[in-house]
Amino acid sequence: MRLIRFGAPGRERPGVLMPDGTRLDVSDHIQDYTPEFFAAGGLDRLGKLITEHGGDCPPADRKARLGPPIARPHKFLAIGLNYRKHAAEVGAEIPKEPIVFTKQSSCICGPNDEVMQPKGSTKLDYEVELAVVMKTKLRYLEKESDALKYVAGFTICNDVSERAFQLERGPTWTKGKSADTFGPLGPTLVTAGDVPDYDNQEIQLKVNGQMRQDSNTNDLIFTVPHLIWYISQFFTLEPGDVITTGTPSGVAAGMKPPQWLKPGDEVELTIGKLGTQTQHIVAPK
Repeated sequence: MRLIRFGAPGRERPGVLMPDGTRLDVSDHIQDYTPEFFAAGGLDRLGKLITEHGGDCPPADRKARLGPPIARPHKFLAIGLNYRKHAAEVGAEIPKEPIVFTKQSSCICGPNDEVMQPKGSTKLDYEVELAVVMKTKLRYLEKESDALKYVAGFTICNDVSERAFQLERGPTWTKGKSADTFGPLGPTLVTAGDVPDYDNQEIQLKVNGQMRQDSNTNDLIFTVPHLIWYISQFFTLEPGDVITTGTPSGVAAGMKPPQWLKPGDEVELTIGKLGTQTQHIVAPK
């Protein structure tokens, strides 16, 4: 299944994107794709609804804005330096353990919403990433091979970054990663069973039509199962939590000279079976 949320910001309704491109409105049966939805076995209930009664669900406007495919996750976690070539381009050593940091959930927006350059920003950057959404509560996972049992699905994340805030304003990354609109997610949440080859997906990003990032998720240093196992050893992962898994080479910071984003730029991100999202950069408001 491909889960969507559509409508104005803050008033999104849950839906499903069908294989023929039809959008179904399931809001008569599902309140929203919240952490509580996943915790209560909502994906199984949704699957049964579409199989048995999908024809009774009203269509949704294909032109309606898409919001992030999940609502209000408790945690928005991110992994740094998780592609070998990306580590090389920024002059960093390959990490011995995953670099885990947080993005504030208030930065999450729809896949095609405008990205606002924050006040005082001078080094605005992009990062196309494969993101994982958790289905069930997890802590102290014993077997890495069991990790995907706890995954609801996959989506695309643009880990938008302000490098001066991130790297020049103290030793923590969160403030350079969490400004409003710095977390576009979507266009859909594709359930895990429909992306068995999540670890072999082309991952690309263009700026104004020019290819900047062009790689494959098979180049991850730390795999998705390993990341889930690793994080669960330190704190509890909860239903609906997002883990965005790192970006490949080609970021603006790695170019010589750096090619920072500026108002008026268009950024297009694509990951294999997960679709495409597009943002326009706008001036601070």
